[in-house]
Amino acid sequence: MQRPPLPEALVAQARSYADGDAEPAEPRDAATVVLLRPGASSSPAGPEIYLLRRQTSMAFAGGMCVFPGGGVDPRDYADELVDRGLWAGPSPAEWAERLGVDEPKARALVCAAVRETFEESGVLLAGTDADEVVADTTGDDWEADRVALETRELSMTAFLEKRSLVLRTDLLGPWSGWLTPVFEPRRYRTWFFVARLPEGQVTRDVSTESSAVTWTAAMDAVEQVEQRQILMMPPTWLTCLDVGQHADPAAVLAESRGRHVEIFMPEVVPDGDDFILSTPPHCSALMAAR
Repeated sequence: MQRPPLPEALVAQARSYADGDAEPAEPRDAATVVLLRPGASSSPAGPEIYLLRRQTSMAFAGGMCVFPGGGVDPRDYADELVDRGLWAGPSPAEWAERLGVDEPKARALVCAAVRETFEESGVLLAGTDADEVVADTTGDDWEADRVALETRELSMTAFLEKRSLVLRTDLLGPWSGWLTPVFEPRRYRTWFFVARLPEGQVTRDVSTESSAVTWTAAMDAVEQVEQRQILMMPPTWLTCLDVGQHADPAAVLAESRGRHVEIFMPEVVPDGDDFILSTPPHCSALMAAR
């Protein structure tokens, strides 16, 4: 695939940071989750993914299609999840090794991933024990709790205790990590996770930050971006391309079990007489094959 060159103004902006003439914004830690479900058996376009189109008025990524996710909240660092037996699946130490961070941050990232997914899609990766998962979150009482989490009136610890649930961290898989380039005014250090839509649960258009939501095959999303039918930031588009190489959610999750996240920050690099943003070697190979 031929990538369009970067605008001259953006290249000049990037050079000012490289030369030390501008101070980069401090990035905020974030987590996002690629929700998956099986695609049509007759389609070679990979598993289906859940996308939200952000309101055009949003200061960051306005109008872009994104996965559920958001910034890590200070309360995501709470130790109570583990100490009170509300954590099931790989330990924070195991997650720390796979995410390339220390244990407190690993615990916060996993908590944020589950919390943000519930807040933005109504899908909850939790169950009554390590072998069960909630089958329905569509009732008014669930919606009241989702809103309370979203407004920070309710912490994740209190929510799980109220519902007698445990966080099913085993339902998540690590995928990749991206850091917003230095020349962007708002920057995020984002860990990407993958997860299969739990049986019985359904996604709901509940996020106040989105104008539309949809399920679409991963490779169909890639083509829609290429044809300028929808907009995505490069990490989202490349994640769709990467996930779309796999036949179904089971294959994606199997791949995730062998992944260890290394944060990648795109940089402005020359491409003949033009400039483009760099990509990880694995993604570059996938792009070259299109």
